[in-house]
Amino acid sequence: MAPRTTTEVIDRFNHAFTGRDAGALTDLIGEDCVMESVQPAPTGERVEGRAACLAWWSALVEDGTTRFEPQEVIVAGDRATIRWRYFFGDGPADWVEGVNLMRVRDGLIVEALGYSKTAGEVPLAAESGLDG
Repeated sequence: MAPRTTTEVIDRFNHAFTGRDAGALTDLIGEDCVMESVQPAPTGERVEGRAACLAWWSALVEDGTTRFEPQEVIVAGDRATIRWRYFFGDGPADWVEGVNLMRVRDGLIVEALGYSKTAGEVPLAAESGLDG
């Protein structure tokens, strides 16, 4: 079998989430994978190793109360950016947008860094005097 391209790996990764198929993740994650989730702010939870990343992502895939929707995927060599929406309820404000910065080596995900927009009291530059 030919090595999988970054595009193929990321497409399969996204399909595991949209299709609620945690089993599809098993052959996509490298032994030395490092994942950083979007929470808790500001740095997120760091998860290291294939087994830990697989368990973390599988739990997210299998959570029937949430939904992940990829919006855009950009691939450049061994790197990919996934822009997504994550729905965590039925209300009109029960979702968040974010990105995952992914790295693939030898057909396996070895890095996944998650970032999201968050609600809260973060002052705008104009409000904090940072606009000059």
